[in-house]
Amino acid sequence: MTPSPNDRATLGRRQRILKSADFRSVYAARARVGDGRIVAYAKANGLAVTRLGVSVGKRCGGSVQRNRIKRLLREVFRQARATLPAGYDVVLVPLGKDYTFRDVDAAVRALVPEAIRRARAKAEARP
Repeated sequence: MTPSPNDRATLGRRQRILKSADFRSVYAARARVGDGRIVAYAKANGLAVTRLGVSVGKRCGGSVQRNRIKRLLREVFRQARATLPAGYDVVLVPLGKDYTFRDVDAAVRALVPEAIRRARAKAEARP
């Protein structure tokens, strides 16, 4: 039996950040945390869903390596999104080349909640 589109475990377009203006606004919020291998940025988005953006630079390797890193980050985020609060934009920026699923999983599960916590604290500090 083939799963229906609603049953599939995917990260759809509505759950991703696609516009450069959205990326810029997350960066401008300056709620970031990193571990030396991955940097996570977060900002409240006012939506009912937490969205993911991935920015992989050329220093991470050729197109094959960059796309592999993007797939890893999206899959780990997809699996972890049920534990994250709704209503945030998260951008992940890898800084290196060699990643394993286990490394990325541990980093994302530690960094994203901390980035969201910092974004929440900054939003509450503003009058």
